[in-house]
Amino acid sequence: MSALNFLQPVTFGDCDPAGIVFYPNYFAWFDRTFHDWLRPYGGHATIVARMGAIGIGIMQVNARFHSPASDGDELNLSLSVEKWGGKTLHLSYEGRVGSRLVVSGNETRGLFMRGENGMFAAEMDGLRKVLDPNDS
Repeated sequence: MSALNFLQPVTFGDCDPAGIVFYPNYFAWFDRTFHDWLRPYGGHATIVARMGAIGIGIMQVNARFHSPASDGDELNLSLSVEKWGGKTLHLSYEGRVGSRLVVSGNETRGLFMRGENGMFAAEMDGLRKVLDPNDS
């Protein structure tokens, strides 16, 4: 899969008292980019209903903040699939203002289902066929 790019304008309300983006906003923008990636395939609700799942949830997430972004900047955020695991999907994110690297991060997501003993991470084969049909 090629990278998906998402343009996020940074506004005053995204910033902390120091005038730079408040760090939790980056995680929200990672999630928004992920959900934008799902839209051409029907969106999160449609995909998980088709799979008989509860959701495609985060198992691990982290970010590294390389330089600040502030009010008036336009953050170009890209998502790339790093690896499909048996029960995991590994994604990477990179955010730039112009050519300047602002944030990088990654997520591990799982396809969660409900079973007799509670919720569990399911095999990713079905989801991979939906989201990456040319690579399965």
